Amino acid sequence: MFGIRSNLTARALFTALTLFVLSLGFSAAPASAQVTAFKQAVAEAAAQDEDIAAFYQANQYTAIWTGKGNKDRQRRDALLNAVTRAGDHGLPVSRYNPDQLKALLKQARSPRDRGAIEVEMSRIFLQYARDLQTGVLTPSKVDSGIVRDVPLRDRVSYLTNFTKSSPKRFFQALAPTAPEYARLMKAKLLLERQLAKGGWGQSVPAKSLKPGQSGNAVVILRNRLQSMGYLNRSSSQTYDAAMQSAMQQFQISRGLNPDGVAGPGSMAQLNRPIEAQLQAIMVAMERERWMNRPRGERHIWVNLTDFTAAIMDNGKVTFKTRSVIGKNQGDRRSPEFSDVMEYMVINPTWHVPRSIATKEYLPLLQANPNAVGHLRIVDSKGRTVNRGSVNFSQYSARTFPFAIKQPPSERNALGLVKFMFPNKYNIYLHDTPAKNLFTREMRAYSHGCIRLQQPFDFAYQILSKQERDPKAFFHSVLDQGAEKYVYLDAPVPVHIVYRTAFVTADGRVNFRPDIYGRDAKVFAALSDAGVRLRAVGG
Repeated sequence: MFGIRSNLTARALFTALTLFVLSLGFSAAPASAQVTAFKQAVAEAAAQDEDIAAFYQANQYTAIWTGKGNKDRQRRDALLNAVTRAGDHGLPVSRYNPDQLKALLKQARSPRDRGAIEVEMSRIFLQYARDLQTGVLTPSKVDSGIVRDVPLRDRVSYLTNFTKSSPKRFFQALAPTAPEYARLMKAKLLLERQLAKGGWGQSVPAKSLKPGQSGNAVVILRNRLQSMGYLNRSSSQTYDAAMQSAMQQFQISRGLNPDGVAGPGSMAQLNRPIEAQLQAIMVAMERERWMNRPRGERHIWVNLTDFTAAIMDNGKVTFKTRSVIGKNQGDRRSPEFSDVMEYMVINPTWHVPRSIATKEYLPLLQANPNAVGHLRIVDSKGRTVNRGSVNFSQYSARTFPFAIKQPPSERNALGLVKFMFPNKYNIYLHDTPAKNLFTREMRAYSHGCIRLQQPFDFAYQILSKQERDPKAFFHSVLDQGAEKYVYLDAPVPVHIVYRTAFVTADGRVNFRPDIYGRDAKVFAALSDAGVRLRAVGG
């Protein structure tokens, strides 16, 4: 009748009722405390959920939603309001079904009706609380490269803490507290209103446009830049200086070279449907929920899609550099996770990962034992192997018994410094001799690690908390030429994230390409869970 699951076995029901009676001390309890139809209904329905059953057993099966008191009414109203507005957060409203819940409350007549609805409200409350606080999805089930540890809270504690709190304030405190979440939510609402108005208007019917041109396509470009907020109202029909400046601002917000020319790449981004932008923002909000925990007063923020690595101090960027990330191929894609940087290695030795040694270097050695002469081949005891005495052709990727190293040098694949946050994925930040790659817009070329364009400046900033003259200290070690581990007095959290939509502190929404296709998977999973795009009028 009430849409509540009723697959309770006789044994489970007997166990639930027995625990209930024991918890009351039934034989000595007054009549008011004895089994009532309401409490029996609560026990039956709660037995289907271990956490809900534990909560109601602890509170002697007392109502927290369906009672007649003012506190119960406040909790009901707060829950109904929260789930009704769940779409504001990009959550699956259908999962909580507020309209059905309201109807059930109106239809309730008997104590057993109320008991069943009581448990259903607790079930919906727990679902909503977890969805809003730590996300709708399990990241690793969406994509194997999203290996983020989500900070799930204890479900019983949700109910216990809720009954001791102001209902309204409790719900307000569930959403991520990071400023980025609030900025994304505001951007989402603005886009939903724009969608209700028809989006950004007509797509620009041109492959490219440049300053000085005029005509119908330029007028459509002008109108589109105006509707997107990059250009003030204008009647100009020429690609003038104002339009060029607006295009530059648009390009910056898309991570493109800001030359002011609407080339093919810029035009593709300019004509991107507003629905696609909304999807990116909703995915970014879900990703924020996965990280709903303190990030550290000082932390490192690596946004893979933006190809940047930043040092954050008290919410502000104190240093930022371009990066190169893992190639969009097989196991080279950089994973998403958080860890803690413990030390840096100056003049590092490159211990070639076995996958690279056997897949890339072994075939070269089999063809020519003297290939890749800049690398050392060592045995299990660390002794250098005489290449001339080894028949590399007798080994396969599985049986290859050696390790490969590259000694410290400017030609070292890791450059002259690497930054370590030991993890099972063997991912770290490092210098590189391949400086030319940093000039490209799309910078996905590595085997998975994060290469930094300005590693020395990055090191100075990291060391600034523990060295009076971090630059002098760094170079005093570097100039020795020997490998040196420098431990951090205060380890720094590192967050490797994947944000195709983010909002700067001044409110400008930025979008980046979904280089690994992960956001498409996340939104598809959100859609399967019931999340829907919406247009909001008014």
